[in-house]
Amino acid sequence: MLRFSRTKIILTIGTVLIGLLLAVPSMLTREQRAGLQAALPSWIPSWIVPTRAIVLGLDLQGGSHILLEVDQNDLVRTQLVQLQQDVRRVLRESGGITSEGGIPISGRAVRIRIADAAARARVLPKLRELSQPITNAILGQTGARTIDVTEAPDGTITLALTEQGIADRVRRAVDQSIEVIRRRVDQLGTTEPSIQRQGADRVLVQVPGLQDPTRLEEILGKTAKLEFRLLGDAGSTDTELMPSRDSGGQRVPVERRVILDGADLTDAQPGFDSRTNEPIVNFRFNLRGAARFGEATTQNVGRPLAIVLDNEVISAPRILQPITGGQGQISGRFTVQQANDLSVLLRSGALPAKLTIVERRTVGPGLGRDSIEAGKLATYVATIFVVIFMFATYGVFGFIANIALVVHVGLIFGLMSVLEATLTLPGIAGIVLTIGTAVDSNVLIYERIREEARAGRSIVSAIQAGFDRAFATIVDSNSTMAIAAIILFFMGSGPVRGFAVVFILGILTTVLTAVTMTRMMIAIWYSWARPKTLPF
Repeated sequence: MLRFSRTKIILTIGTVLIGLLLAVPSMLTREQRAGLQAALPSWIPSWIVPTRAIVLGLDLQGGSHILLEVDQNDLVRTQLVQLQQDVRRVLRESGGITSEGGIPISGRAVRIRIADAAARARVLPKLRELSQPITNAILGQTGARTIDVTEAPDGTITLALTEQGIADRVRRAVDQSIEVIRRRVDQLGTTEPSIQRQGADRVLVQVPGLQDPTRLEEILGKTAKLEFRLLGDAGSTDTELMPSRDSGGQRVPVERRVILDGADLTDAQPGFDSRTNEPIVNFRFNLRGAARFGEATTQNVGRPLAIVLDNEVISAPRILQPITGGQGQISGRFTVQQANDLSVLLRSGALPAKLTIVERRTVGPGLGRDSIEAGKLATYVATIFVVIFMFATYGVFGFIANIALVVHVGLIFGLMSVLEATLTLPGIAGIVLTIGTAVDSNVLIYERIREEARAGRSIVSAIQAGFDRAFATIVDSNSTMAIAAIILFFMGSGPVRGFAVVFILGILTTVLTAVTMTRMMIAIWYSWARPKTLPF
């Protein structure tokens, strides 16, 4: 029968009120939300009053849009240098075997020549161990390897990077870059940045609300590869020339051997030198880094220590005494902003490869305001026409459906606030579309009630049968739409995913408002009015 227990009524009303309460912060400005939180009496827990709000996307509040690309040549060059060092280590560990003509890099390969067949046979298996199998998250091992190791009759051994290995390294570099970029952007204090893969070797970064992309470009464009080396002697084969900030850009010889890198840093904070009052960056190592740094500074007291950032010597202080505490400072004629940005870069970690800016756009807030106003107008017009149609066609039942429709939209905003989801212009279109789908469920129910009444059923029986028999159709139709929305969410990106999120939330709230809530209100109306005929 058409009955609702008191418990079910209380649960339904309570759920609706909580959902609408969660939507309230999205209707307030950030200052109003902060004032509401501050105005709470001390005896009321802050978590009782909702403060989460929907975040407006780039197309609604403006911001910065930057498309970055992994520099594949830089990545290959880094791999080759690492491979060269690995080969040198293998030769050393194999009894000090030497290569005729050194260990040159040629193209995308490293070549050595060992004339002695016995020595070559001893070192070749160890060189083959440098080649790793390429694995796939779905297929497991693919059969391809990162390096091809070949042997020529004249004793030349070639270790060449494979195309599959390079592609796999680019893929992993993009994944690592996304995590590093996310940490860097989060430390800038921005809200809901969108950072995602774009194609095979690109990363798309969208930061709503950030109107000046210059600082963002500086933060994202730097690799932040920090190394501690020793200054060497000019002309030595174990050194390379690097520009020095202290010498006005002149190149100074730096040993190739890296004593320590930024991977062992645990913290980096901006500060001021107590003697000169210049901005500096204070850093701290983990236990392993502290031990290695202490050992290196103990063995090289009196020598200049080169602090290298992205292949530039930013500072080269002389080691006056062993540094065993695991702490130090970096100075390099920084401004306050530069010291702060460098500490952000070092805390978030180094990028695995150089990123180049392919595209940059700044979306002004004016365009966002126009989009919001256009979206509001579309929503208002759609809602008004739907409300008029439902009331004119179904009378009291149409009025009940309109109340449920308002609650439906409010619940969507409430759920988006809880999830701190980003609302974009396609998301507004999704809300307008869910208005139509929610009302469509009511139309299915009401038309089914009308058919049951024409078949001779009583009012109560017709209403009961209308809801029961239309429910399966509503579930089927919403399920197919949900499947399509889920596919859009996982296959799409950016605004497409925003549309899918809003549409999925709209489908979920439709079940509550168009079925449960509408049925409850009709039951209450019937018990109060006791009509003899249907109101339509």
